[in-house]
Amino acid sequence: MYYELTEETKVNDAGVTLYRIRCTKDFEYAKEGDLGGWIEHKRNLSGTAWVSGEAQVYGDARVSGDAQVYGDAQVYGDAWVYGYAWVYGYAWVYGAAQVSGAARLYGNGQVYGDAQVYGDAIVNGNAQVYGDAQVYGDAWVYEGIIERGMIKE
Repeated sequence: MYYELTEETKVNDAGVTLYRIRCTKDFEYAKEGDLGGWIEHKRNLSGTAWVSGEAQVYGDARVSGDAQVYGDAQVYGDAWVYGYAWVYGYAWVYGAAQVSGAARLYGNGQVYGDAQVYGDAIVNGNAQVYGDAQVYGDAWVYEGIIERGMIKE
């Protein structure tokens, strides 16, 4: 494990107490002693994944593998961000949604419900991907809403 919970806490808008993390040894995304973002409990973060800035991960959400969540992004509920995925800016992943592979979610983008974004897909701007939607391959979704079906290349 590359991090520890600090004693610094805050209560987010959902009323959840979050703990700031601190890097305990150098690795790709942080150096020993660097402060990271906010998580509710240790099971929110595993592998060499990293949460930084003011990003929040809480509930039963998981960030794992080599994924990064940063900026003011939020991952919560039963959501899962893994692989080499990046979630940043003001983006949100929640419900049972998944962002994985080398996918990128940023801006004010949201992925929620049972939606999946994976591969090299990019979701940004004010785009919303939800329901049972799947965005994958080299797809790029921006400023729109994808509710059902699949989008590929």
